[in-house]
Amino acid sequence: MSDHSADAVSEQEEVLDGGNMGGATRVGATVRRGGGAWSPTVQRLLGHLRERGLTWSPQPLGTDEHGRDTVSYLPGVVPQYPLPDWIWSQSVLTDAGVHLAQLHEASASFDTTDAVWQFPARQPAEVICHNDFAPYNMVFTDRRLTGVIDWDTASPGPRSWDLAYLAYRLVPLADPDNRDAVNGDLDERARRLRMLCDAYGSGLEPAHILQVAIHRLHDLAAFTKARADQGQENIRSHVGLYQRDAAWITAHAEHLSRDVQG
Repeated sequence: MSDHSADAVSEQEEVLDGGNMGGATRVGATVRRGGGAWSPTVQRLLGHLRERGLTWSPQPLGTDEHGRDTVSYLPGVVPQYPLPDWIWSQSVLTDAGVHLAQLHEASASFDTTDAVWQFPARQPAEVICHNDFAPYNMVFTDRRLTGVIDWDTASPGPRSWDLAYLAYRLVPLADPDNRDAVNGDLDERARRLRMLCDAYGSGLEPAHILQVAIHRLHDLAAFTKARADQGQENIRSHVGLYQRDAAWITAHAEHLSRDVQG
């Protein structure tokens, strides 16, 4: 893909709060951020997804005159913590599962020849995982999911890797002391986990997703600790949070995997 030079150098830049990796700036109808060796692959991936009908993913626009990765701006609301109450609605939960399934279906045919990824690929590499498919990377219009942002950490992996993280954030699968999650009894969370798995499809079962979520959280804790050790002290407290949430899932996995009626 050829580079796309910015056509409005004089346009005001707005630092965006959305996403979880930071560094995104809005310039007119575009979003720009510092890239890396993985940027051409992610741009190509976004083009692939849009060619297959995923117009809720950003349009890839190459790089601007400063070498920043550039994509189209997706208008709407990107929720931030503490999340609004409507995020926990059944419609948001099922919409998210359907959108993730669409992403995985479209990405399964992506040509990974000579691809470079910021995050390591995981086996089995069934699809291209977003790797951060969570409410803070979702765009809503009238409380309906209309877009997903922050694709720079995408990489190949199993379907369950993405679905488990979405379940962690949106069921939620978290210790009641986690202030980022809404409180709810185990039966309600078991119902929501089953609802999410059914919305996603592909035969992925709650019991499997719970085990992947535990692995995912331990991996995230190790990744976060490494970043904190490299100087990002502001995220060190997240290490213990992820470990506590993993322990909570482990303790309640049997109950959470039940098919609860109602």
